[in-house]
Amino acid sequence: MAGRGYFGRIFWKLGLLTGLLMMASPAIGRQVVDFASQMPPPALDYANRASWAAFAGKGVGATPAPGAVVAGKDQKVDVFYVHPTTLRSTDKWNGYPADATLNAWTDGSATARQASIFDGCCRLFAPRYRQASTLALMKMDGEGGKAFDLAYGDVERAFDEYIAHENHGRPFILVGHSQGGSHVARLVQRRIDGKSLQAKMVAAYTIGFNLAEGDFPLTYKTVPICRKPDQLHCLVQWNSVLPSADLDVIAKASERRFVALHGDVAGKTTLCVNPLTFDADKPAADATQSLGAVPGTPDASPMRPLEKGKVAARCDRGFLVVTPDPSLELQPLPGGSLHYHDFGLFYADVRANAALRAKAALTAHP
Repeated sequence: MAGRGYFGRIFWKLGLLTGLLMMASPAIGRQVVDFASQMPPPALDYANRASWAAFAGKGVGATPAPGAVVAGKDQKVDVFYVHPTTLRSTDKWNGYPADATLNAWTDGSATARQASIFDGCCRLFAPRYRQASTLALMKMDGEGGKAFDLAYGDVERAFDEYIAHENHGRPFILVGHSQGGSHVARLVQRRIDGKSLQAKMVAAYTIGFNLAEGDFPLTYKTVPICRKPDQLHCLVQWNSVLPSADLDVIAKASERRFVALHGDVAGKTTLCVNPLTFDADKPAADATQSLGAVPGTPDASPMRPLEKGKVAARCDRGFLVVTPDPSLELQPLPGGSLHYHDFGLFYADVRANAALRAKAALTAHP
Protein backbone atom coordinates (compact mmCIF):
# COMPACT_ATOMS: atom_id res chain seq x y z
CA MET A 1 0.00 0.00 0.00
CA ALA A 2 1.31 3.44 -0.89
CA GLY A 3 2.63 5.74 1.79
CA ARG A 4 4.19 3.11 4.02
CA GLY A 5 7.82 4.07 3.60
CA TYR A 6 10.09 5.92 5.98
CA PHE A 7 7.36 8.27 7.19
CA GLY A 8 4.97 5.46 8.03
CA ARG A 9 7.53 3.39 9.91
CA ILE A 10 8.92 6.24 11.98
CA PHE A 11 5.36 7.49 12.52
CA TRP A 12 4.38 4.54 14.66
CA LYS A 13 7.77 3.07 15.54
CA LEU A 14 8.60 5.89 17.93
CA GLY A 15 5.02 6.94 18.48
CA LEU A 16 3.87 4.22 20.82
CA LEU A 17 6.39 4.74 23.58
CA THR A 18 4.00 6.41 25.96
CA GLY A 19 2.72 3.86 28.44
CA LEU A 20 3.34 0.88 26.19
CA LEU A 21 7.07 0.56 26.77
CA MET A 22 6.33 0.64 30.47
CA MET A 23 4.54 -2.69 30.10
CA ALA A 24 6.62 -5.74 30.93
CA SER A 25 6.48 -8.25 28.11
CA PRO A 26 7.69 -11.86 28.07
CA ALA A 27 8.39 -11.45 24.34
CA ILE A 28 11.53 -9.41 24.91
CA GLY A 29 14.72 -11.33 24.21
CA ARG A 30 13.05 -14.45 22.83
CA GLN A 31 13.86 -15.89 19.43
CA VAL A 32 10.72 -15.79 17.30
CA VAL A 33 10.01 -16.57 13.69
CA ASP A 34 10.37 -13.61 11.35
CA PHE A 35 7.25 -11.93 10.03
CA ALA A 36 7.54 -13.29 6.49
CA SER A 37 7.77 -16.88 7.75
CA GLN A 38 4.55 -16.67 9.76
CA MET A 39 1.29 -17.13 7.91
CA PRO A 40 -0.80 -14.00 8.56
CA PRO A 41 -4.38 -14.34 9.73
CA PRO A 42 -6.92 -14.30 6.88
CA ALA A 43 -7.96 -10.82 5.74
CA LEU A 44 -11.44 -9.63 6.66
CA ASP A 45 -14.14 -8.65 4.20
CA TYR A 46 -15.52 -5.38 5.56
CA ALA A 47 -18.63 -5.67 3.42
CA ASN A 48 -19.54 -8.47 5.83
CA ARG A 49 -21.05 -7.14 9.06
CA ALA A 50 -19.44 -9.99 10.99
CA SER A 51 -16.15 -8.14 10.43
CA TRP A 52 -17.35 -5.34 12.71
CA ALA A 53 -17.68 -5.33 16.50
CA ALA A 54 -20.14 -2.47 16.08
CA PHE A 55 -21.94 -1.51 12.90
CA ALA A 56 -24.30 1.43 12.46
CA GLY A 57 -24.74 1.79 16.21
CA LYS A 58 -25.53 -1.86 16.87
CA GLY A 59 -23.25 -4.30 18.63
CA VAL A 60 -20.48 -3.69 21.15
CA GLY A 61 -20.35 -0.22 22.68
CA ALA A 62 -24.09 0.42 22.56
CA THR A 63 -24.40 0.44 26.37
CA PRO A 64 -22.86 3.45 28.16
CA ALA A 65 -21.45 3.47 31.67
CA PRO A 66 -24.04 3.68 34.46
CA GLY A 67 -24.77 7.32 35.14
CA ALA A 68 -23.94 8.56 31.64
CA VAL A 69 -26.33 10.89 29.86
CA VAL A 70 -28.70 8.79 27.74
CA ALA A 71 -28.19 8.97 23.99
CA GLY A 72 -30.69 10.50 21.60
CA LYS A 73 -32.32 8.24 19.05
CA ASP A 74 -31.90 10.25 15.83
CA GLN A 75 -28.13 10.42 15.49
CA LYS A 76 -26.87 12.24 12.41
CA VAL A 77 -23.12 11.91 13.10
CA ASP A 78 -21.00 8.75 12.95
CA VAL A 79 -17.99 7.53 14.91
CA PHE A 80 -15.29 5.27 13.47
CA TYR A 81 -13.46 3.67 16.41
CA VAL A 82 -10.22 1.64 16.44
CA HIS A 83 -9.42 -0.36 19.57
CA PRO A 84 -6.01 -0.56 21.30
CA THR A 85 -3.67 -3.53 21.59
CA THR A 86 -5.36 -6.37 23.44
CA LEU A 87 -3.26 -9.35 22.30
CA ARG A 88 -0.37 -10.31 24.56
CA SER A 89 1.72 -12.87 22.71
CA THR A 90 5.27 -14.21 22.68
CA ASP A 91 5.05 -15.79 19.24
CA LYS A 92 2.27 -14.20 17.15
CA TRP A 93 2.79 -10.97 15.22
CA ASN A 94 -0.90 -10.29 14.60
CA GLY A 95 -4.18 -11.27 16.14
CA TYR A 96 -6.83 -13.45 14.52
CA PRO A 97 -10.11 -11.51 14.24
CA ALA A 98 -11.97 -14.83 14.34
CA ASP A 99 -10.52 -15.68 17.77
CA ALA A 100 -13.61 -15.65 19.99
CA THR A 101 -11.63 -15.44 23.23
CA LEU A 102 -9.57 -12.50 21.99
CA ASN A 103 -12.68 -10.77 20.68
CA ALA A 104 -14.47 -11.17 24.00
CA TRP A 105 -11.53 -9.58 25.83
CA THR A 106 -11.22 -6.78 23.27
CA ASP A 107 -14.93 -6.08 23.30
CA GLY A 108 -15.21 -6.05 27.07
CA SER A 109 -11.98 -4.36 28.12
CA ALA A 110 -11.68 -1.82 25.30
CA THR A 111 -14.56 -1.29 22.89
CA ALA A 112 -17.36 -1.43 25.47
CA ARG A 113 -15.48 0.98 27.75
CA GLN A 114 -14.15 3.41 25.14
CA ALA A 115 -16.43 3.39 22.12
CA SER A 116 -19.54 3.58 24.31
CA ILE A 117 -18.46 7.11 25.24
CA PHE A 118 -19.49 8.19 21.76
CA ASP A 119 -22.87 6.47 21.56
CA GLY A 120 -24.30 9.58 23.19
CA CYS A 121 -23.88 11.60 20.01
CA CYS A 122 -23.19 9.24 17.23
CA ARG A 123 -23.76 6.07 15.28
CA LEU A 124 -20.87 3.73 16.06
CA PHE A 125 -18.70 1.76 13.62
CA ALA A 126 -15.91 -0.36 15.13
CA PRO A 127 -14.04 -2.77 12.83
CA ARG A 128 -12.31 -5.88 13.97
CA TYR A 129 -8.79 -6.01 12.56
CA ARG A 130 -5.59 -8.02 12.59
CA GLN A 131 -4.08 -6.00 15.42
CA ALA A 132 -0.34 -6.04 16.05
CA SER A 133 0.48 -7.95 19.24
CA THR A 134 2.69 -7.05 22.19
CA LEU A 135 5.43 -9.02 20.42
CA ALA A 136 5.28 -6.48 17.59
CA LEU A 137 5.20 -3.58 20.05
CA MET A 138 8.38 -4.75 21.72
CA LYS A 139 10.23 -5.39 18.46
CA MET A 140 9.54 -2.15 16.64
CA ASP A 141 13.11 -1.92 15.36
CA GLY A 142 12.76 -5.30 13.70
CA GLU A 143 9.81 -7.24 12.38
CA GLY A 144 7.19 -5.51 14.48
CA GLY A 145 6.70 -2.74 11.96
CA LYS A 146 5.47 -5.18 9.36
CA ALA A 147 2.81 -6.37 11.79
CA PHE A 148 1.71 -2.78 12.29
CA ASP A 149 1.54 -2.23 8.55
CA LEU A 150 -0.74 -5.26 8.24
CA ALA A 151 -2.96 -3.96 11.03
CA TYR A 152 -3.12 -0.46 9.59
CA GLY A 153 -4.04 -1.84 6.17
CA ASP A 154 -7.11 -3.45 7.72
CA VAL A 155 -8.14 -0.20 9.41
CA GLU A 156 -7.77 1.73 6.17
CA ARG A 157 -9.80 -0.85 4.22
CA ALA A 158 -12.53 -0.77 6.86
CA PHE A 159 -12.66 3.02 6.74
CA ASP A 160 -12.80 3.02 2.95
CA GLU A 161 -15.67 0.52 3.06
CA TYR A 162 -17.51 2.69 5.58
CA ILE A 163 -17.05 5.84 3.49
CA ALA A 164 -18.05 4.15 0.25
CA HIS A 165 -21.16 2.35 1.48
CA GLU A 166 -22.34 3.60 4.89
CA ASN A 167 -21.39 7.24 5.34
CA HIS A 168 -23.68 8.87 2.75
CA GLY A 169 -22.20 12.31 3.37
CA ARG A 170 -22.67 12.29 7.16
CA PRO A 171 -20.22 14.06 9.48
CA PHE A 172 -17.96 11.60 11.31
CA ILE A 173 -15.59 11.45 14.27
CA LEU A 174 -12.43 9.33 14.24
CA VAL A 175 -11.40 7.72 17.53
CA GLY A 176 -8.50 5.48 18.49
CA HIS A 177 -6.52 4.63 21.59
CA SER A 178 -2.89 3.47 21.80
CA GLN A 179 -2.33 1.22 18.76
CA GLY A 180 -5.74 2.36 17.60
CA GLY A 181 -4.65 5.96 18.06
CA SER A 182 -1.59 5.35 15.92
CA HIS A 183 -3.74 3.89 13.14
CA VAL A 184 -6.17 6.80 13.32
CA ALA A 185 -3.26 9.26 13.19
CA ARG A 186 -2.00 7.59 10.01
CA LEU A 187 -5.52 7.49 8.61
CA VAL A 188 -5.90 11.24 9.13
CA GLN A 189 -2.60 11.84 7.34
CA ARG A 190 -3.48 9.56 4.41
CA ARG A 191 -7.23 9.97 3.99
CA ILE A 192 -8.22 13.29 5.60
CA ASP A 193 -5.49 15.92 5.61
CA GLY A 194 -5.94 18.29 2.67
CA LYS A 195 -8.60 16.08 1.10
CA SER A 196 -12.34 16.48 0.61
CA LEU A 197 -13.16 14.27 3.61
CA GLN A 198 -11.64 16.83 5.97
CA ALA A 199 -14.80 18.91 5.66
CA LYS A 200 -16.80 15.95 7.00
CA MET A 201 -14.42 14.97 9.80
CA VAL A 202 -15.82 16.52 12.97
CA ALA A 203 -12.64 15.74 14.94
CA ALA A 204 -10.06 13.01 15.48
CA TYR A 205 -9.32 11.74 18.99
CA THR A 206 -5.89 10.03 18.76
CA ILE A 207 -5.50 9.22 22.43
CA GLY A 208 -2.52 7.47 24.01
CA PHE A 209 -0.30 8.24 21.01
CA ASN A 210 2.36 10.94 20.87
CA LEU A 211 2.02 13.40 18.08
CA ALA A 212 3.93 16.61 18.74
CA GLU A 213 2.80 20.22 18.59
CA GLY A 214 5.13 20.73 15.63
CA ASP A 215 3.39 18.01 13.61
CA PHE A 216 0.92 20.78 12.87
CA PRO A 217 1.73 21.73 10.09
CA LEU A 218 4.94 19.72 9.50
CA THR A 219 3.07 16.41 9.27
CA TYR A 220 -0.54 17.58 8.98
CA LYS A 221 -0.65 20.40 6.47
CA THR A 222 -4.28 21.44 6.92
CA VAL A 223 -5.67 19.53 9.94
CA PRO A 224 -5.03 21.71 13.04
CA ILE A 225 -4.89 20.99 16.75
CA CYS A 226 -8.28 21.19 18.49
CA ARG A 227 -7.72 24.30 20.62
CA LYS A 228 -11.35 24.99 21.58
CA PRO A 229 -14.11 22.66 22.81
CA ASP A 230 -16.36 23.16 19.77
CA GLN A 231 -13.65 23.45 17.11
CA LEU A 232 -14.16 21.28 14.01
CA HIS A 233 -11.98 19.39 11.50
CA CYS A 234 -9.15 19.14 14.04
CA LEU A 235 -7.24 16.63 16.17
CA VAL A 236 -7.06 16.16 19.94
CA GLN A 237 -4.65 14.07 22.02
CA TRP A 238 -3.49 13.43 25.57
CA ASN A 239 -1.41 10.89 27.50
CA SER A 240 -2.27 10.43 31.17
CA VAL A 241 0.34 10.02 33.92
CA LEU A 242 0.43 10.31 37.69
CA PRO A 243 2.24 13.20 39.41
CA SER A 244 4.91 10.65 40.41
CA ALA A 245 5.89 10.01 36.76
CA ASP A 246 9.36 11.20 35.70
CA LEU A 247 8.43 13.77 33.07
CA ASP A 248 12.06 14.34 32.09
CA VAL A 249 12.43 10.72 31.04
CA ILE A 250 9.10 10.18 29.32
CA ALA A 251 9.08 13.56 27.58
CA LYS A 252 12.47 12.86 25.99
CA ALA A 253 11.35 9.40 24.89
CA SER A 254 8.13 10.77 23.46
CA GLU A 255 9.92 13.48 21.50
CA ARG A 256 12.05 10.95 19.59
CA ARG A 257 9.40 10.32 16.94
CA PHE A 258 9.17 14.01 16.03
CA VAL A 259 12.96 14.49 16.01
CA ALA A 260 13.42 11.42 13.78
CA LEU A 261 10.92 12.84 11.30
CA HIS A 262 11.69 16.54 11.35
CA GLY A 263 14.96 17.06 13.20
CA ASP A 264 15.65 18.68 16.54
CA VAL A 265 13.60 21.78 15.80
CA ALA A 266 10.92 23.76 17.61
CA GLY A 267 7.65 21.93 18.17
CA LYS A 268 8.88 18.61 19.53
CA THR A 269 6.82 18.87 22.73
CA THR A 270 4.17 16.16 22.78
CA LEU A 271 0.65 17.42 22.13
CA CYS A 272 -1.56 17.64 25.21
CA VAL A 273 -5.15 18.88 25.25
CA ASN A 274 -6.74 18.68 28.69
CA PRO A 275 -10.01 16.71 28.38
CA LEU A 276 -11.44 18.46 31.42
CA THR A 277 -11.47 21.72 29.46
CA PHE A 278 -10.72 20.90 25.80
CA ASP A 279 -9.33 24.42 25.70
CA ALA A 280 -5.67 25.13 24.89
CA ASP A 281 -5.92 28.34 26.92
CA LYS A 282 -6.97 26.31 29.99
CA PRO A 283 -4.32 23.62 30.42
CA ALA A 284 -5.18 22.92 34.07
CA ALA A 285 -8.43 22.03 35.82
CA ASP A 286 -9.33 20.98 39.34
CA ALA A 287 -11.56 18.07 40.26
CA THR A 288 -14.69 20.20 40.44
CA GLN A 289 -14.65 20.28 36.63
CA SER A 290 -14.63 16.50 36.23
CA LEU A 291 -17.99 15.32 34.90
CA GLY A 292 -17.48 11.64 35.60
CA ALA A 293 -14.76 8.96 35.62
CA VAL A 294 -15.01 5.17 35.40
CA PRO A 295 -13.63 3.70 38.64
CA GLY A 296 -11.85 0.38 39.02
CA THR A 297 -9.63 -1.85 36.92
CA PRO A 298 -10.13 -1.52 33.14
CA ASP A 299 -10.98 -5.16 32.49
CA ALA A 300 -13.82 -6.95 30.71
CA SER A 301 -16.23 -6.69 33.63
CA PRO A 302 -19.20 -4.32 33.46
CA MET A 303 -18.32 -0.69 34.13
CA ARG A 304 -19.06 0.66 37.57
CA PRO A 305 -21.16 3.84 37.89
CA LEU A 306 -19.41 7.06 36.94
CA GLU A 307 -17.97 9.15 39.76
CA LYS A 308 -18.04 12.92 39.42
CA GLY A 309 -15.50 15.37 40.81
CA LYS A 310 -12.75 12.80 41.41
CA VAL A 311 -10.11 13.82 38.82
CA ALA A 312 -7.88 16.89 38.50
CA ALA A 313 -5.56 17.25 35.51
CA ARG A 314 -3.00 19.61 33.99
CA CYS A 315 -0.83 19.55 30.87
CA ASP A 316 2.88 19.61 31.71
CA ARG A 317 5.71 19.10 29.18
CA GLY A 318 3.26 17.48 26.79
CA PHE A 319 1.72 15.03 29.26
CA LEU A 320 -1.56 15.09 31.13
CA VAL A 321 -0.61 14.92 34.80
CA VAL A 322 -3.64 13.50 36.58
CA THR A 323 -4.45 13.55 40.28
CA PRO A 324 -7.19 10.95 40.80
CA ASP A 325 -9.03 10.45 44.04
CA PRO A 326 -7.76 7.19 45.64
CA SER A 327 -11.35 5.96 45.89
CA LEU A 328 -11.32 5.42 42.11
CA GLU A 329 -9.05 2.38 42.64
CA LEU A 330 -7.18 2.75 39.36
CA GLN A 331 -4.49 0.47 37.91
CA PRO A 332 -1.42 2.51 36.90
CA LEU A 333 1.40 1.01 34.86
CA PRO A 334 4.98 0.99 36.12
CA GLY A 335 6.48 4.47 35.98
CA GLY A 336 3.20 6.19 36.76
CA SER A 337 1.50 5.82 33.39
CA LEU A 338 -2.31 5.84 33.40
CA HIS A 339 -2.38 4.59 29.82
CA TYR A 340 -5.16 2.07 30.48
CA HIS A 341 -7.31 4.87 31.93
CA ASP A 342 -6.77 7.52 29.23
CA PHE A 343 -10.46 7.42 28.30
CA GLY A 344 -12.06 6.13 31.48
CA LEU A 345 -10.73 8.98 33.61
CA PHE A 346 -12.64 11.42 31.41
CA TYR A 347 -15.58 9.28 30.27
CA ALA A 348 -18.33 11.85 30.83
CA ASP A 349 -16.11 14.76 29.79
CA VAL A 350 -15.28 13.22 26.41
CA ARG A 351 -18.90 12.17 25.98
CA ALA A 352 -20.04 15.76 26.48
CA ASN A 353 -17.34 17.12 24.20
CA ALA A 354 -18.15 14.72 21.38
CA ALA A 355 -21.81 15.75 21.63
CA LEU A 356 -20.79 19.43 21.56
CA ARG A 357 -18.64 18.99 18.46
CA ALA A 358 -21.30 16.89 16.75
CA LYS A 359 -23.87 19.62 17.38
CA ALA A 360 -21.46 22.25 16.06
CA ALA A 361 -20.90 20.21 12.91
CA LEU A 362 -24.61 19.83 12.26
CA THR A 363 -25.14 23.55 12.86
CA ALA A 364 -22.32 24.49 10.50
CA HIS A 365 -23.47 22.03 7.84
CA PRO A 366 -27.20 21.38 8.35
